[in-house]
Amino acid sequence: MARVQLELPDVYVYSTVLDVRVSDINYGNHVGNDRMVSLLHEARLRYLREYDFGEFNIAGLGLLVTDLVVQFQAESFVGDVLKIDVGLMDFNKYGCDFIYRVTNHEQDKVVALAKTGIVFFDYDERKIARIPRLFFDRCAPDQLPAKVEEAL
Repeated sequence: MARVQLELPDVYVYSTVLDVRVSDINYGNHVGNDRMVSLLHEARLRYLREYDFGEFNIAGLGLLVTDLVVQFQAESFVGDVLKIDVGLMDFNKYGCDFIYRVTNHEQDKVVALAKTGIVFFDYDERKIARIPRLFFDRCAPDQLPAKVEEAL
């Protein structure tokens, strides 16, 4: 089977640092794939908090993850400090992709590249919703595509 290849731009607008804890380690004595997804989730939450948002509180809407890709490039171990860079790309009228670059902070070595596709979701109505203008205004004012601008 062919390996997944992520072609991500080098445009990240936020960074956070997380320590690898013993609970992040699997039977192979390195960060497990499920724990990497949790670390990415934490980075996304921290990013949203920078803009006074939460996953269930973006102008009355929440986020729903529609797809996820993680491409591992190195192992991480207990005590490693991971720098996680976060960015946004590929906007459409309902969502976008969060992109991530995970780096071993001390070694300056890329550990993983990842993306999560998200859509905005009205949990009361149980349906997808258009991206709130407030999200663009705070998080990506320079990335508003013309086709999305027309839809807002």
